[in-house]
Amino acid sequence: MCLAKRSQVSITIAIQNLPTIDISGRKIGDNNPTYFIADIAANHDGSLDRAVELIHLAAKAGADAAKFQHFRAEHIVSREGFDSGPQLSHQSKWKKSVFEVYQSASVPWDWTESLEKACDDAGIHFFSSPYDMEAVDMLDAHVPAFKIGSGDITWTAMLEHIARKGKPVLLATGASDIGDVQRAVEAIVAINRNLLLMQCNTNYTGSLENFRFVKLNVLRTFASMYPDFVLGLSDHTPGHAAVLGAISLGARAIEKHFTDDRKREGPDHPFSLDPEAWREMVDRSRELEYAMGDGNKIVEPNERDTVVIQRRSLRAARDLKAGQTISESDLEALRPAPRDAIFPFEIDRVIGRKITRDIPKGEYPKWTDVG
Repeated sequence: MCLAKRSQVSITIAIQNLPTIDISGRKIGDNNPTYFIADIAANHDGSLDRAVELIHLAAKAGADAAKFQHFRAEHIVSREGFDSGPQLSHQSKWKKSVFEVYQSASVPWDWTESLEKACDDAGIHFFSSPYDMEAVDMLDAHVPAFKIGSGDITWTAMLEHIARKGKPVLLATGASDIGDVQRAVEAIVAINRNLLLMQCNTNYTGSLENFRFVKLNVLRTFASMYPDFVLGLSDHTPGHAAVLGAISLGARAIEKHFTDDRKREGPDHPFSLDPEAWREMVDRSRELEYAMGDGNKIVEPNERDTVVIQRRSLRAARDLKAGQTISESDLEALRPAPRDAIFPFEIDRVIGRKITRDIPKGEYPKWTDVG
């Protein structure tokens, strides 16, 4: 007896491995969990104790790193330049001069070891964005990677100085065009190819209107232009929509500002996430990571019972007798579909053949029942 064999096609999709970088033993990219950087920035409000507390709160909320900003007001802003011109964007709401705000927001250099230790104790990485070359040199012994803020994307000498340290470089690309990005990337990778490239929009007003300008699809552009680099998002929009969208487009590192109270006075608090919102962001992101999958379309393990109860199998529309030639009207497609059943798409291979045993109405024939 010649038995018909069910035709099976097995398709394996080759998923291109994303690049990875290693930050102090933690791999970022490929199929690794998204790396979350809590940008504490100026939210320490001039208190080391508060900075340490924020580090531990960020760690409990799911951050992988806490990031500060090492700058000295006189090395980052011109007092005269801002005093003689209008304050723009979020700065227009500041009660102090731009120079005074930067003075009060700076991280004293003698905090550095304490901040590093607090991060070690909390089990997360210590980051800081340096804003002058002496800060780069000072931080080199304390950080596993360097984050370059968007505002320095045109300062080629600074980019090269950081790249020469040989550590992973995270480059934000806010308020820049693609030519600025290309120039900065070329400067860095000519020295150090360990680059994580971050899409960014640097409007800090927290307005919902800013979602129009985040342009997450730039991540697709970056992926096409720079397939060897890990991608990320440095985000200042409210909520989690931009973060979840970026992860779905391939971002593997996320930076958001972090505070314990968005109502506190200070330049960064209003557009930061508090611990509850940060935990919500991380939890939803982990769910998204699970949901994204590997790109292979298969019957998943949690669907194996559903295959049986939802699919249809060919069943006897009336009592069938052994030796009877099967016609189309002898069969109907009904649920369930046991794994050894004959499926409706196989009906043409059954019609005209003989049944080898009695099949009562409603029962399903197997291939072993067809001669």
